[in-house]
Amino acid sequence: MRTIIPINEDWQFFRTEGGTPERVTLPHTWNNLDGQDGGSDYYRAECRYEKTLPDVPRAKGDCVYLEIPAASLNAQVLVNGEFAAKHEGGFSKFRVDITDLLRGDDRLTILVDNRERAHVYPQFADFTFFGGLYRGASIVIAPESRISLDDFGGSGVKLTPMLNERRTRAEITADILVTNPKSTQRVKVDIITAQGEIVTSGIADAAEKVSIRTILGQPHLWDGLADPYCYTAQIALMEDDATLDRLDVPFGVRSFRVDPEQGFFLNGRSYPLHGVSRHQDREDKGWAISRADHEEDMALIREVGANTIRLAHYQHDDYFYELCDRYGMIVWAEIPYISRHKPEGRENTISQMTELVKQNWNHPSVVCWGLSNEITIDGTSDDLMENHRILNELVHQLDSSRLTTMACVSMLETDTPLLNIPDILSYNHYFGWYGASVEDNGPWLDEFHQKHPNIPLGLSEYGAEAVLRWHTDQSRMGDYSEEYQAYYHRRMLETFDERPYLWSTHVWNMFDFASDMRDEGGVKGRNNKGLVTFDRKTKKDSFYLYRAWWSDVPFVHIAGKRYIDRTGDQMTLTVYSNQTRVALYGGNRLLAQQEGKHVFTFAVPLRKLGKTRVRAVAGDCVDVASFRRVKKPNREYSMETSATAGTNWFDSEGNPCELEYPEGYFSIRDSIGEIMRSEQGRAMLEPMMQKALQEFGGQDFTPNKQMMKMMEGFSLERMIKMAAKNMEPATIVELNRALNAIKKE
Repeated sequence: MRTIIPINEDWQFFRTEGGTPERVTLPHTWNNLDGQDGGSDYYRAECRYEKTLPDVPRAKGDCVYLEIPAASLNAQVLVNGEFAAKHEGGFSKFRVDITDLLRGDDRLTILVDNRERAHVYPQFADFTFFGGLYRGASIVIAPESRISLDDFGGSGVKLTPMLNERRTRAEITADILVTNPKSTQRVKVDIITAQGEIVTSGIADAAEKVSIRTILGQPHLWDGLADPYCYTAQIALMEDDATLDRLDVPFGVRSFRVDPEQGFFLNGRSYPLHGVSRHQDREDKGWAISRADHEEDMALIREVGANTIRLAHYQHDDYFYELCDRYGMIVWAEIPYISRHKPEGRENTISQMTELVKQNWNHPSVVCWGLSNEITIDGTSDDLMENHRILNELVHQLDSSRLTTMACVSMLETDTPLLNIPDILSYNHYFGWYGASVEDNGPWLDEFHQKHPNIPLGLSEYGAEAVLRWHTDQSRMGDYSEEYQAYYHRRMLETFDERPYLWSTHVWNMFDFASDMRDEGGVKGRNNKGLVTFDRKTKKDSFYLYRAWWSDVPFVHIAGKRYIDRTGDQMTLTVYSNQTRVALYGGNRLLAQQEGKHVFTFAVPLRKLGKTRVRAVAGDCVDVASFRRVKKPNREYSMETSATAGTNWFDSEGNPCELEYPEGYFSIRDSIGEIMRSEQGRAMLEPMMQKALQEFGGQDFTPNKQMMKMMEGFSLERMIKMAAKNMEPATIVELNRALNAIKKE
């Protein structure tokens, strides 16, 4: 029987060659702090982990493997100074047979490197590539004859349950790889219920490849959130009556399909997929997170009412896939083939896809394999198309029971043949945040659906950023306020309600996450699109909006609690609930009550002195909040007026100054589209836009229709903050003054 020994304690970590060692415990990353503080300057290098291996007893013929669940982004393994193996890719499990290198009192060295390499993905993306052994390490001792440990990090067992049309019978095929099989050995498969009862079995003579089919009558289905029931397949390699090696593999029996008009179906019934995307990092931890962290993430995702998770943009920890199985989440799994296509990276996409599929094919939660994400940012090419065809064919060869998909960037034209490669499709679409308006999403979706009625369409990303300290009564795109994020998401939910043909929708993102190159919303090193903050301590108002739409657990929530200081005689108060009636009280006095769905809006008078305390009641659910009337707007609620926001403008002499936004005249707050429609404004902006586009895509780069539509919706101010990092503040001040002289028509 195999033995697994964790080796997470007492590692020496060397940041540089010849540097002073640090004593660390796995999981570990060297970027947990500098990878989240902004500046795009986190440490990317080859670092070294070393430890003395424990002296583990083993029988004659036993083999010893090193198992690494992830090493970011590349790794080399040495034992007693001798090269053992290398692994390229920072998210998948790999094993190394070190049996022949062991001498006693053995020294293990793992070189881990998170520098950019032209042939390894990811190349470039909007998240931090944390370096390290961030999922721990183990030693596996296994007998000479064993269930394979050499199948691309997988278990060596592939379970394929196939339901009949009436779902009254399932054929379970167990494909098992065996290392060093002998003619006297057999492989046995027992299918065991959650209650521990063996319901069907099969047996075959041992061989390098064994396939055993068993029949399960009246199977208990894995049925999403309602009933995520799992069986266990107990796989045993036996000789006479002795068990040499054994694996217990949970699996589920279910069927699914996607219809281009009616969306996703689970076990024969319509099952609309609404959920979130997730990154695996945490504040001050990076990717070096614990099982408790994974469990907290799942608890929050369950609380918001999601029934699907896109595990972006890489292979996640196996434990999180197990949690998805356990709680009934439908999963989109993908490789980090993202943003930039590199011809020399083809083999790496193939190896990472092979590892993703082989390591996760027994999870009933997984329904599709993602080929790529926003890979056409730099445009399409014949090589990119061929890479996708190869990956699509590879996945179908490895796993014919699931679908392929891809996440397309908004700028990708809707007539490219790339759209016809995967089985199903989704777009990362940000009208209402990156240009255009949130109301433009519905018409775009309808236009695509009309043009491609046979392509199942979903939204793999959509979102808007919210920083907890920014608040306003007049929210607008790009102000980073909680209020605009909530407005945006409400409009998106209404859009989805009207379009049942969408096979899935995934919010970007469930949690704020680290992106060291970012400096937006007054926060460095972070993407703030999460429904929950980076530290998981605060649920933004949008979290409760989604809960009102998706969750069946009764609740009521008063929005805007962090927007305490209000001006005027009364305020507009928004309440979210999944109940149909909400009553609002001021103290013990009933102010108003409403019947409705999801969102309830009240006009609340503000007291002249002291705080106005309100209480929302929906059935047995209660929420309370306090507000304060002030004479002038609190400048600390606005990114543009706050003393701590971090945006400072200076004239050519270096003197601080405030920009002006005169009514009836242009300013950098106006959209690029509005300015470009003015003859004077166009003459001013066109050279600057052309230069910015050339810096982005090269001298011959020409933006397509989709990109131009998005860009026209940006305010010039926001485009400058996002793209013109090298533009001097004095230049921006002079540009704004020049625009102030142009009258709007």
